[in-house]
Amino acid sequence: MGNSREFDIAFVGLKPGVHEFNYQVDDKFFANYKETDFNNCKASVKLTLEKNTSFMMLKFEIGGSVNVICDRCGNTLPMDLWDEFKLVIKQVENPEEMNQNEEDPDVFYISRTESYIHLADWIYEFVLLSIPNQRMCNEDEIGGPQCNKEILAMLKKMQSSKVENNHPLQKGLEKFKKKQ
Repeated sequence: MGNSREFDIAFVGLKPGVHEFNYQVDDKFFANYKETDFNNCKASVKLTLEKNTSFMMLKFEIGGSVNVICDRCGNTLPMDLWDEFKLVIKQVENPEEMNQNEEDPDVFYISRTESYIHLADWIYEFVLLSIPNQRMCNEDEIGGPQCNKEILAMLKKMQSSKVENNHPLQKGLEKFKKKQ
């Protein structure tokens, strides 16, 4: 990856205590990974690293915005990013084995001989996790300038039209619907 050094922290030279790092992430960053379902990413990552003798506590604060495709109308929808994630990094003799057996996803092991940590993969993952799974505007914003009016009209027409209940399964389901 071309920008891998930018996301490395040489923690050996850091004194014990709290250290802060800031990163700006855009679409170029995500080009190094698989194709994404968003664009125009302008994410800021504030990393607070608390260094102790045998472990480090990392806190990632994600902010910014991305453009996604609306689940309702299919138009581009700007979404705000905001989330925070914590990660504990422990130094051990056998990190591969420890990482395989660790059940807590917020704990990661590195070798005692390591001198830096590579953050790019975690930043990638945490920005993706900051994007909501349901990508629609709020109910009061439906029909606004960002919405596809034709699709919304078709959805409304489909909701209002009554489906014919000629199929025997449909008739059986109607009796359950009426009980509620």
